[in-house]
Amino acid sequence: MATAVSPVSDADSSAASCEQEEQESVSYVPSEQTPLFIGFNQDRSRFACGNAHGFKVYDCHPLSHVSCRESTDDDGNGGIAYVEMLFRSHIFALVGGGPTPRYPSNKVMIWDDHQNSCIGELSFRSQVRAVKLRRDRIVVALESKVYVYNFADLRLLLQIDTCANPKGLCAISLSSNSVVLACPSLRKGQVRIDFHDNKKPILISAHESALACLVLTMDGQYLATASSTGTLVRVFNTLDGTLLQEVRRGKGPADIYSVSFSNDAHWLALSSHRGTIHIFNLREQMKKGEKQLPNTQSPSTGTSNGSCSKDITSSGAKLNPGSSLSFMKVSTAVPLIQFKVGKWCSRSI
Repeated sequence: MATAVSPVSDADSSAASCEQEEQESVSYVPSEQTPLFIGFNQDRSRFACGNAHGFKVYDCHPLSHVSCRESTDDDGNGGIAYVEMLFRSHIFALVGGGPTPRYPSNKVMIWDDHQNSCIGELSFRSQVRAVKLRRDRIVVALESKVYVYNFADLRLLLQIDTCANPKGLCAISLSSNSVVLACPSLRKGQVRIDFHDNKKPILISAHESALACLVLTMDGQYLATASSTGTLVRVFNTLDGTLLQEVRRGKGPADIYSVSFSNDAHWLALSSHRGTIHIFNLREQMKKGEKQLPNTQSPSTGTSNGSCSKDITSSGAKLNPGSSLSFMKVSTAVPLIQFKVGKWCSRSI
């Protein structure tokens, strides 16, 4: 799949003409190759597509096909609805889906592409909504629970109760120096932040409406959230829940599909059902004196519902002078760049 992206301009008539031509020349026809899932790896150098017959992996730069694990059976058995890669390694986390799933939707299968077989399995009582990997952790999100496992021996480290979470919202930091987990809490619009050292988790009341997206920076120091309203995106410091900045996508409501930080956390991008991509400049330079997350320690197994957590509400939050984003005012910002996304066109690779 490839998409045509062009900057928004004042030439509305030209854009309308191009859109009309696209409608006449391109028609979307669902097929057995229609993706059930598309997602990037942790450093965004690759992406994977799950479909009714298996999954494929592609390099981003240059765009090229890396591997294909699709069933050739006549019955078409082999649907994969979720593919989580472990950076550029041969390890994947797979969840079955589609009309004829390869695996049950309540199981996470750890796939070794070198052995061409599964080397681990996690089973649950309900459907798996999302899986996140880092080299030492596996995070599994269900409708109302989040589980954290040690990767080496699949030992349960943490179990968290959440509010209704059909999207499987969760995020985990990728830096080897710290382990930070973000997921919905038991309260609508609220995010729970857990740290590896088992100190009391922080609860951030990010939005009044339900959460639509949440994402962490690679080091886990900053959290960005969007709500089901889809007008504002808020950025928080995960160490103390301080609201650092909020940016505005638009005045009207929208379904936010994704929110993402750049690797250096200087930029924030989001996409929505309105066919646009907004890019915000969060900061011009890194400042010294940032609060640092403590070094990694192995957490012990535990269950918590956040009753003893620190609760921080975004409204009226004060800026944290120790943060590298502290020079920003807690006010609405407009996007620096806005793109309009064209219709999807098929491309064979």
